[in-house]
Amino acid sequence: MTLWNGSFPFYPRANVFPFDTTWAIIIFVFLSMLATFITILPGIRGRGRLFWFLRVVMGLFVGAVVLTIQFTRDWETGWVTANTSYKSFSPALVNVDIGLHIGLAGMNVTLVGNPVNQVNETINYNEHFVWSFNEDYDRSYGEGLEKGLPSPILYVAEKFTTQSPCGVHRQYRISGHYASLTLWMAFCTWLISILLFSMPILLYGGYMLLLTATLMLFSLLFFFTARNTPKCPIQFGLASLKTDYGGSFWLTLVTGLLCLLLGLGIIILNSVQPEKLKLIFNLDEGKGEEEKVWDKSYLPAEPSSSAQDVLMVPLGDLSEVTATQL
Repeated sequence: MTLWNGSFPFYPRANVFPFDTTWAIIIFVFLSMLATFITILPGIRGRGRLFWFLRVVMGLFVGAVVLTIQFTRDWETGWVTANTSYKSFSPALVNVDIGLHIGLAGMNVTLVGNPVNQVNETINYNEHFVWSFNEDYDRSYGEGLEKGLPSPILYVAEKFTTQSPCGVHRQYRISGHYASLTLWMAFCTWLISILLFSMPILLYGGYMLLLTATLMLFSLLFFFTARNTPKCPIQFGLASLKTDYGGSFWLTLVTGLLCLLLGLGIIILNSVQPEKLKLIFNLDEGKGEEEKVWDKSYLPAEPSSSAQDVLMVPLGDLSEVTATQL
């Protein structure tokens, strides 16, 4: 076998995608919105400035999380270091870190060499395989075979094909679909809650926050069903690749519990101490000023000093007046 430009001729150049640009764009948009609101902050007077800033941060944080986790690929992750063959029909072994990162619409398999340069190649791969309803996982796996991807990547990806005896493809595909659907519904209820708080209809905004939290927790339940299905072992010699819940799963759980607490807090305050709730949403100061203006506009005017000086004569003291003919 000959080498060409320092690499094997039937292996393409390493395909590395350090992150998904979709969620990077989402985070940039929400950070831009936050920066815009911060520029408005000095124009708000009094103690309502702090409450307004906290509401903006909480609202943007929840919206960014609900939208971003749709596209992340670390709902379930796992790493293993192993000595394994790098390509088929070759006895050469390489020391590599193999990672599996599962999302709602697919998974990533990473392969990084220790060191990166081994067997006259740069071992640094990050391949994505999709299983959403509008994509064909077996087709993306077949494209990987045609490109001649390294054997460890193809071995891991083969475990999730429809023809694999592991039988996990259908569970991950269906659970990911319904988890994504409930998260889109949670994003809609979050938008409705923001609209209700701005009107302001605080009680129903709290109900929408509770619904948002419920939908986010249901998305975790859907993914939990796929995560706990029996899996085939992924072995690389004596080393075994095992996965656990990733950052997106825990971030969704924390955000859902946060929405649950905020929604319950708003509902309880609305029934127990509505004045404090109005203080948090900056409704008490504005209302007081309006009441003062109303009182000044519609109350009768105070009598003038000249009117007060007029002599008031009792009716009984009035004398009888007689008319005389001229």
